[in-house]
Amino acid sequence: MKTLHCRDAGFDCEAVVQATTEEEVLAQAAQHAQAVHGVTVTPELAAGIKSLIRDK
Repeated sequence: MKTLHCRDAGFDCEAVVQATTEEEVLAQAAQHAQAVHGVTVTPELAAGIKSLIRDK
C-alpha cells in the first residue's frame, strides 16, 4: 500500500491518500488538490509529489 499525507505536500490538511500504486495515489491526490485546495496538479508538481509517496 502506498500513502501520501497532504501535509507533506505543504498544505495545512490532515488528508491521507492511500492506494496500491503510485499512479493511483497521484490520481487521487490530484483530485483532492483540485477539489479541496483549488490547485491544479501540473506534471512538474506531480513529479515533486511523487517523491513524497511512502510505502505503508
